[in-house]
Parts: sequence; C-alpha cells; structure tokens
Amino acid sequence: MSGKLLKSGMIVSFMTLISRVLGLVRDVIVANVLGAGAMADVFFMANRIPNFLRRLFAEGAFSQAFVPVLAEVKEKHGDDAVRELIAKAAGTLGFIVTGVTLLAVIGSPVLMMLFGAGWFSAYLDGAPEGDKYLQASFLLKITFPYLWFITFVALSGAVLNTYNKFAVAAFTPVFLNIAMIGAAIYLAPQMQNPAEAIAWGVFLGGLIQFLFQLPFLAKAGLLVMPRWGWKDPNVTKIRTLMIPALFGVSVSQINLLLDAIIASFLVTGAVSWLYYSDRLLEFPLGLFGIAIATVILPGLSRHYAAASEAAFKYTLDWAVRFICLFGIPSMMGLIVLAEPIIASVFMRGEFTADDVVKTSHSLIAYNTGLVALMLIKVLAPAFYARQDIKTPVRIAIIAMVANMVFNLMLAPFLSYVGLALATAMSGTLNAYLLYRGLKQRDIYSFSSKTSWFIAKAFIAAALMAGSLFYVMPDLTAWIALGLSGQVLHLLAYFGFAIVAYFVLLFVFGVRLNDFKRQTNAESK
Repeated sequence: MSGKLLKSGMIVSFMTLISRVLGLVRDVIVANVLGAGAMADVFFMANRIPNFLRRLFAEGAFSQAFVPVLAEVKEKHGDDAVRELIAKAAGTLGFIVTGVTLLAVIGSPVLMMLFGAGWFSAYLDGAPEGDKYLQASFLLKITFPYLWFITFVALSGAVLNTYNKFAVAAFTPVFLNIAMIGAAIYLAPQMQNPAEAIAWGVFLGGLIQFLFQLPFLAKAGLLVMPRWGWKDPNVTKIRTLMIPALFGVSVSQINLLLDAIIASFLVTGAVSWLYYSDRLLEFPLGLFGIAIATVILPGLSRHYAAASEAAFKYTLDWAVRFICLFGIPSMMGLIVLAEPIIASVFMRGEFTADDVVKTSHSLIAYNTGLVALMLIKVLAPAFYARQDIKTPVRIAIIAMVANMVFNLMLAPFLSYVGLALATAMSGTLNAYLLYRGLKQRDIYSFSSKTSWFIAKAFIAAALMAGSLFYVMPDLTAWIALGLSGQVLHLLAYFGFAIVAYFVLLFVFGVRLNDFKRQTNAESK
C-alpha cells in the first residue's frame, strides 16, 4: 500500500510541479506587466476574493466533506449509487454556487467595500486611493465567475481521485496559467487597462478547466446529468459535514484575505508584496503539502469505512514523513535564498529592486510557518476522513482569533511583514492543536521512526542552509550578474542544496525504503 501511495504521490507532485512552474511563469509575466503598484494591488484583490471562496465551495470544504461520503458509498453500494450521488451533489451545489455567483457579479461594489475597506474609505473621502475601489469592483465582475467553473472542476476532480485517477485533476490547473499568460502577452497590449486583460484570462482559464475534465468523467462512466437532491440522505450528510468545514478548512485562506484587508490600509504595494511572496510559498505548499493531502484523503476514508485502524495510522505517519522530507529543506532554502529568487524571477519591467527587498521580507516571514501549513494539509484530513468536522473547526476558530490578535500586535510595528508573520504563527498553532487532538483521541501520534526522521531532517536542512548563506552574494552583487548569471547561480545553489541535504540524510541513516517499506501493522 505504501508503494502505491508513493507512486500516486509522485504522480500528483509531478503534475503539480508542471502547474506550479507555469504558475511561476505566469507570475513573472504579470509582475512584468503590472509591477507591484496600484494596478497590481487592484487585480490581486479582485482575483483573491473568488479564489478565497473557491476554497470554501470547491477545493476546501466541499472536497473534504464530499470525498469521505463518496468513498463510503463506493465501498458499500457500488458504482450505480456513486453516479446517483454525483448527480445530486452536482445539482444541489451547482444551484447554490450559481446563485452566489450572480449575486456577487451584481453586488461587486458591496463585496469590495467589505474586502477593500481601506480603499472604500479613501473613495468616500475623495482621496486618490479611492480609484482602486472603483477599478477593483469592476474587475471583480470579470473574475468572480471563475468560482462557478472551479466548483465543478473540484467536484469532478474529487470523483476522479476517488477512482485513483489523480493525474487529470492535478494537471487541470495548468490551463488557468496558460490562459492568464496568453491574456498578459496578447490581450494586455491591446487594452487600456492591462489588469482587465488578465482578469479575462482568469475567466477563460476557469472555463477551459471545466471543459477539460468532462471527457475523463465520461470515459470513466461517471458523467451524469445534475439533479436537485437537497433532501437525499448522502447529500444531507455532505451538507452536514460541509457547513462547519466552510470555515474550518479554509482558515489559512481566511487569514490571507484578512491580511489583504488590513494591507489595504497600509502603504501602496503592500497587497502586491504579500501576494508575490505568498505565490512563492504556494510552490512547495502545493507541490508537496496539497499533493499528498489529495492522495491520502480517499485512502484514509476507505480505511475508516473498513475499520482498518492500523492502516489508517500508517498512512498518516507516512504522509507526515513525506511532508517533512521536502517541507523542511524548502522552508530553510526559501528563507536563505529569498532575495536571489525574487530578484531572478520578478525583477523586470515595473518590478523594482525595492520591491525585491520588500517582497523578500514577507516571504521570509511566511516561510517560518511553511512546514506547519503543510502539516495542516495532512492532519486535518485525518478528522474529515472520520467524518469529524467539529474538532478541526474549533481548532480553526482558535487559530483564526489568534491570527487577528497577532495581526494587531505585529502590524503596527512591522507593517505588512507583521501580517505575514502572524499568518505563520497562527498556522503553527493550528497544526499543533490538530496534532494534539489526534494524539489525545488515540487516532494518531508520531511513531518513533517519524520523530527521529524529523530531527534528522531539521539538522540536515540547517547545515545545508548555513552553507548556502555563507556563499551567497548580497543583492547588489546578485543584480549585477544579469539574468543569465542569476539563473546559472540559482541552478548551482539548488543542485548543491539538494545533493547536500540528501547526502546528509544518508549519513544520518535515512534510506528510500523508509518511504516504501510495508510494515506488519500496515498489512493487517
């Protein structure tokens, strides 16, 4: 079983890598077109709102509630019952999301009044910053329908994942990146406002993703006509699980959105600096954290439905080791290489050296919580697979309140960097409380093998990062290298870091079989 998990995890990670690389290319092009000024702030705010709600209606709460019920129906009742559930879930969820989308498009000024409070206040006072409010309200009308498309993408992706077809759903986000890149290159020069062109790229990307998955559902015999099923027992169970999860599984996104709201009161550029640093943070988070969470949730749900306690614990322990294997060096490496990476990736066009420094500060702050944010992705599904939503929701509420307290404590002194640090601190608290909850209920605790591995990984990553810091030039010298020199140096640093880290792990006694070997407990 662990061999299949590793294979599935690597497939999803590889597909996610393609998507993240294209996403990075997209962000480079967007940074070149929009920079980190007022126009960029407006677009990122208009794009962040539907993406935040995507986590609630699609990839977050819905998937976490839908997959365990779908796995249970598949395990106990077969494919005909699965098709009926898909039809009723799609019809019910689709009706709700259609209503939400129409209301949001019509009421975009009201939404922007809430999420861009600082800009709305400036608009009422007749200040120049008030123009951001008007522009963002208009762009939101274009970007918000993305939520409708991506909701059905998440539903079909969850179905395909349950049938072990992980590659399709993992590859789908590539099309959003392609659409936004195309809009930035070909449409933006033709329009007076480049941000509007990229907003249309978001809309088109959602449409293409939606259409892409339909043939794969049809091939699997799972493409059905949506039907209303509000009172269906399984849909009712999904609703019961989903309602509290709307808040619980999206706490990190809520924290980021609150950061953006507070940042709208700060200096121009704050929203953009936070966005660009968050995008770099999302690279390892998506590549390893979300990818592994995607793989283990259907398996955990099956183990719980089959009352296989040993396999449940083993799967979770394997996922924690896998997360730490890549998450710990990613955290250390991004902290040390923050300025070189940002300068190499974004510093061109409207993106200045000052933007590099400002963005690197928030990236370092975010990265202090990277491993914790990754662990949330695998610890929370342990509760959702058992159809326990209340516990992670209570924990999420605590983390949410803590984030706001940390924001109020740190933002007056550290500005936007305080917002990033508050997100990292609240994420760490969230991960700790999830782990403590699992341990107290005797659901899961780190095995001695995993505890020792985490310690070895931290030591190896710290030694690797220290070596990088020693040889790394300062920002002025880095900029003087030129793009080709920067790329060559980065490749050399990455190569050195990877080799050094894994050689040190080998010296410490870590072997590949630690992630493949089947234990007696697992086979029972």
